[in-house]
Amino acid sequence: MATIIPERRPEWLKVRPPKGENYDNLKQLMRSKELHTVCEEARCPNIGECWGHKTATFMILGRVCTRSCGFCAVETGRPIGLDWEEPKRVAEAVQKMDLRHTVVTSVNRDELKDGGAAIFAATIRWIRRLNPDCKVEVLTPDFKGVYDALKIVIDARPDVFNHNVETIPRLYKRVRPQAIYKRSLQVLKWAKEMNPASPTKSGFMLGLGETWDEIIEVMHDMRAHEVDILTIGQYLRPSFQHLPIQRYVPLEEFAALKAEGKKMGFRHVESGPFVRSSYHAHEHLLPSLLTQSVETQSHCSDDLNLADGAKLHE
Repeated sequence: MATIIPERRPEWLKVRPPKGENYDNLKQLMRSKELHTVCEEARCPNIGECWGHKTATFMILGRVCTRSCGFCAVETGRPIGLDWEEPKRVAEAVQKMDLRHTVVTSVNRDELKDGGAAIFAATIRWIRRLNPDCKVEVLTPDFKGVYDALKIVIDARPDVFNHNVETIPRLYKRVRPQAIYKRSLQVLKWAKEMNPASPTKSGFMLGLGETWDEIIEVMHDMRAHEVDILTIGQYLRPSFQHLPIQRYVPLEEFAALKAEGKKMGFRHVESGPFVRSSYHAHEHLLPSLLTQSVETQSHCSDDLNLADGAKLHE
């Protein structure tokens, strides 16, 4: 397929530059806590809207990723060290923002034995300790397919587990060169098996050269691996060093895919050009989550001794 770079975005794909008092205050809060957000690092088009409503997706484990995905604006390189105080600072920021639903994601840390899973677990527990009414969603890497690493995260009982497949299998070598499609599906299946009561979630981008049939096949694969929540969005090129856009997907196609997803049995489908993994994440919570509580809340008082977790990286 020939590479086609549209000359200009459709009118419905234009966003206003981020601004406003809430946006400025939140940015100041993140810097004061020495925290990173995927909103900034990935240059998300929704940053103005989300930050204006005092919602954000925290990016833990630093700002340098060990992988080099062709679509992502996060810096690639060799990360240095771990910040074991970061989980507490995230929880304090959630408390100050008075969030009721927060999303925690990270860069890939393939150089670590557990891929950073212990920091994920500590972050979940710290958020619950300081914000017992806040729902916690995690968007994790694949942890190189290490079952025990994933279990560390799931044992901390996130309310929603998210791991994105990002694109169709045919495009993986170009879009996600260090990832494996079947491995991502396996991670999602394991997460559901480890904690059947919590929803699993995944998503992918359109506009990279996929066909309709390939998209539908990925959606069927997700359902076969018991994914509950699906997000579909338009790929937007972060810079000229990233993969070119093959096409801008019309709104009608997003609507058609949402309808297909509902037919397949997804419990929630978010499909639109500006949809990202955590966009409107608080609206993805299913009714069953609101009553799911004794088991989840019992983990809020788990031991928060980070020195114990640090041993996992030795």
